[in-house]
Amino acid sequence: MRRKSHMEISNAELALQVKSLHEMHRDDSYPAMTESVQGWQAEVAEEVGQLGLFKQSLGRRRFLLGVGGTIAGGAVLAACGSAASSTSVTTAATPTTLPSALTADLKVAGIAASLENLGIYAYGAGISAATAGKLGAVPPAVVSFAQTAMAQHKDHAAAWNAILTSAGMKAVTTTDATLTPTVNALFAKVTNVTGLAQLALQIEEIAAATYLEAISAMSTPKAIATAATIQPVELQHAAILNYVLGQYPVPVAFATTSGAAKG
Repeated sequence: MRRKSHMEISNAELALQVKSLHEMHRDDSYPAMTESVQGWQAEVAEEVGQLGLFKQSLGRRRFLLGVGGTIAGGAVLAACGSAASSTSVTTAATPTTLPSALTADLKVAGIAASLENLGIYAYGAGISAATAGKLGAVPPAVVSFAQTAMAQHKDHAAAWNAILTSAGMKAVTTTDATLTPTVNALFAKVTNVTGLAQLALQIEEIAAATYLEAISAMSTPKAIATAATIQPVELQHAAILNYVLGQYPVPVAFATTSGAAKG
């Protein structure tokens, strides 16, 4: 069966859905995400601060023990003449990483940031191709949707990177290394709006599946809440793309972790 080369909804219908997408993000999902991220940042900062204070305290303790041991050793030798004296000090091991639960959640944050970067990259490439006339006649609402979705992916990437930098880690500015070659290969074959929509839909479904899996894999409440506020937005993107393609999935089809990205 030949693939369709035109949208299955009108430009006006798509424009209305884009307007709704923007408003829901502005009024609901973005404020909820920001609240979760700020709470998570506070928790991470507290863990990092406690770890730093412990290391600093341990360093002072080792210094004082070293000085005290020298003084005590001299006193024993003076009292006992030539009698030998030896002492041993046992200290707690210095932790080199954050708690395992927090570390695991931060790993998910890194994966999520790279997926959001992939979405930004794909939509940006699509917008460039559309405005350059490489995809044939492109309805204005298609570009508007791509710009809106890309802006929301940027918000999500910034949220994940805010968490990572709070833990003293570097922000993730690259795209998912495993998926990028595939996206590039598929994008090279895109010649019209529906081809672009099909590619964008695959990326959104992978992101949504990854977040759904992350919700059950993460351990800290604020981390779970962050993923839970972003995942529905990816599903909103996917729903609009399905309508563009003339595909009308029932809601249960959204709730799957199939195809989730792996770290």
